Amino acid sequence: MRILVVEDEKRLAEVVKKGLAEEGYAVDIAYDGEEGQYMAESTPYDLIILDIMLPKKDGITVCRELRLKEINIPVLMLTAKDSVEDRVKGLDSGADDYLVKPFAFSELLARVRALLRREALSKAPKLQVGDLVMDTLTREVWRGDKKIELTTKEYALLEYFMRHPNMVVTRTMLMEKVWDFDFEGMSNVIDVYIRRLRYKLDKEGEESIIETVRGAGYRLREL
Repeated sequence: MRILVVEDEKRLAEVVKKGLAEEGYAVDIAYDGEEGQYMAESTPYDLIILDIMLPKKDGITVCRELRLKEINIPVLMLTAKDSVEDRVKGLDSGADDYLVKPFAFSELLARVRALLRREALSKAPKLQVGDLVMDTLTREVWRGDKKIELTTKEYALLEYFMRHPNMVVTRTMLMEKVWDFDFEGMSNVIDVYIRRLRYKLDKEGEESIIETVRGAGYRLREL
């Protein structure tokens, strides 16, 4: 899953990005409201963490304008202000939750997970391709009657494939949605994770459920 952090305090933004990346999320950062709004409008993020006090355009305005454009990505709003009036303004602008600075990263992470769970509930909680089933609420994966144990990154990679079944997925798409853009050695890392998924998912004597499309990328097939 990909998260956008819109925060002008660079040190805080980097700390949040590092912590979320360690939990398996891909994270982009914008340092002002205009840049954040542009990125939110041009990229299908799963969640936006949005500070209120931003240069160029404040978070309240950004959130309100995103909602007017029917961009309904969940928004977790950050602010140094703790008055009831400020909270009401944030929520009325279209934010889904509100967190006051300073905060513990564990609380931020809990709120991120809660918002993503809520969003998943509004969609199909289970993904299925052939006999491969993923429960996005419990994060369990089954192939037939066999439960598949996956690491955080393996799960994120498989989830992306399962949300785009029978579609050719390029390496660039995987870099953008599962990993960060600037991850070095990405090509080899993708190959390693594809091999791991095949080892865990494939049935002996059958073709791989993840097909290599020469010169294009990979495709998750229904077998």
